Amino acid sequence: MSGDRYTILNQHDIYFLTLTVVDCIDLFTRKDYSMVIVDSLNYCIKAKNLEVFSYIIMSSHIHLICKVNEPNNLSEVLRDFKKFTSKEIIKTME
Repeated sequence: MSGDRYTILNQHDIYFLTLTVVDCIDLFTRKDYSMVIVDSLNYCIKAKNLEVFSYIIMSSHIHLICKVNEPNNLSEVLRDFKKFTSKEIIKTME
């Protein structure tokens, strides 16, 4: 399945997002992996103008209701968030 199913029309609107682990692996059942997500979200809130209205971490995916304020944009913040969290989770696994 492609990750390009939906287009972000306005980088600063509010969006409901679902970020899924590859092959729907139940990765977030371990607290240390979930904490990487929480820490990364908190970083993006402070440093990248991410505004999170609600989120929930499920066993294999994350739901977010959020927006990104200028000068940042949603595509860039999501790219950085996914890149950083994937690397951190891999480090935690080792």
